[in-house]
Amino acid sequence: MTTPSAQLPTPASRPEASAPLRADSVADSAGGLTFDIVDLALPDPADWNAALVLRLRGDAAGADEVRLPLSPAGERRVRAVLPSTVALPEGRWDVYVAVGDERPRRLAPGLNDLRSLVDRRPGPSLSPLAVCIPYTTKHGNLSLRSWLRAPHAEAGELRVADGTLTGRGRLYRVERPVAWLSGAVVRARLRRDPSVAHEVPVTADCADFDFSLAYADLAAHWDGGQDVWDLWLARADEDEEADGRAAAEVAAEAAPADRQPATRVRIARILDDVVDKKPVFAYPALSLSTDRGTVRVTPYYTADNDLSVRVEGA
Repeated sequence: MTTPSAQLPTPASRPEASAPLRADSVADSAGGLTFDIVDLALPDPADWNAALVLRLRGDAAGADEVRLPLSPAGERRVRAVLPSTVALPEGRWDVYVAVGDERPRRLAPGLNDLRSLVDRRPGPSLSPLAVCIPYTTKHGNLSLRSWLRAPHAEAGELRVADGTLTGRGRLYRVERPVAWLSGAVVRARLRRDPSVAHEVPVTADCADFDFSLAYADLAAHWDGGQDVWDLWLARADEDEEADGRAAAEVAAEAAPADRQPATRVRIARILDDVVDKKPVFAYPALSLSTDRGTVRVTPYYTADNDLSVRVEGA
């Protein structure tokens, strides 16, 4: 691709090699992201070879790598686009810039405009729901957190009162949400022993659902230490054999689009601009008396923004 030299950084304006390169991020309403880099030293326009490189963290073999071509976007500015139609596998992606034969360099975050992600309402579709949020790592680098879920149960308002957690959510990426939610339940599964579960019915209105979960039913299983209960939305006709498997196995089976629709889906909150909800969304803890002592019960979002309830000694 030939690029007008007037749009490229001149040698005098290029930053020192040690200076951190920053990328501004802008999200669109469909969930796509645009990255702009300023003052990037680029190769000769006649030999254009530059890309934004996304690498899945923990992938030592480099099998999961996405390269987005960089193109001029005004004076001394280049741009890469991650369309909403490109679904990244779920995980954390580190962001690099690669120019010619140079070793890819980590990018630092610039300005993030993620307003379009707030209260996002995806349109009707049966394809996996893809969500991607840029964030700053603890080392000051730019990374992306991606989710890929089908179906997806988005958690909404949560209220704690009278020893009960009352929640509201919305189901996405199913063909007939009314039929899927007919007779459905919210199932709390004990993480240390997945064979232990407690379920409550949901009240559905089209794709929206409500549930109420009494804390006392969870606290009754406490025998010391800390218990975590993971919350799932499950169909009435869920396969009993699948229900008995570990949560991670069921989640993995639900992801491929060419298999039967999942009968159980993790309740999570991913349709906004908050990449890590655990320290941001804080809910009141409630103290309860049990046969083994007093416990504190607290709903919270995990590091993956899945909804869980923690039971621990007071």
